[in-house]
Amino acid sequence: MDRLWIEMDGLANLRDVGGLRTRDGGKIIPGRLLRSDNLQDLTERDVEALLGLGITDVVDLRSDYEIEIEGPNRLSDHGRVRIHAHSMFREWREGVGSDKADVRPEVLPAEALPWVDLEPSVDLDNDMASVYLSYVVDRPDSVVAALRAIGNASGAVLVHCAAGKDRTGTIVALALLLAGADREAVVADYAASSDRVEGVVNRLMTSRTYVDNLRDRPLSSHLSRPESMRALLDHVEQSYGGVAELLSRIGWTDEDTNRIRAKLRG
Repeated sequence: MDRLWIEMDGLANLRDVGGLRTRDGGKIIPGRLLRSDNLQDLTERDVEALLGLGITDVVDLRSDYEIEIEGPNRLSDHGRVRIHAHSMFREWREGVGSDKADVRPEVLPAEALPWVDLEPSVDLDNDMASVYLSYVVDRPDSVVAALRAIGNASGAVLVHCAAGKDRTGTIVALALLLAGADREAVVADYAASSDRVEGVVNRLMTSRTYVDNLRDRPLSSHLSRPESMRALLDHVEQSYGGVAELLSRIGWTDEDTNRIRAKLRG
């Protein structure tokens, strides 16, 4: 399919996943699920364009640290848009004693950034696949909540993180597979971020939040390689029987699957 790239002044990696083929010969409906890099540089014209695309919900997968340092984006205060913030990183300490709830630290950890070489919680043969599965292991609450936000949105949903390729790529891939998208179409959509990676890195290099972490990294280290997504999906299928079966272990239900399928398939 022709990639549904959407050009905007303040985004380098914005696209609609509509048009991806499904396992039963259908297609994901355009205008339902979009994905992008972060929204910090949106211009007024960008905001109007996103609203014109019918965006009602934004799923922000960045860490609390990133959000706090970067500050709000231009959509945050817009009454027509609901923001769902669901970090994929371990950044809170576990409660002690009888209180086992996570407790927000007084100072958010600077390690809660992408590309900091944190040790993943699981060890697969592919390093990036290990990171992606670790999102599910470390933040099952956020994974389920992010997917439910997609299924429950009244209009179009925009999912983003910093670069729009790893955290966003994982959640969007899970959503598409739950909706019945063809596996290789999902892999191809994930890998498409490589086409825009130079623009993404150039954007993030202007941010004090990310510049030190990015300065000495080669561009090749940021590519979305199809073998990484294939390794993740191979492991999920072989170890759990599929995406729905994996997610059922962390609270996902058949009703949730039906809702996200209805959202993306109609």
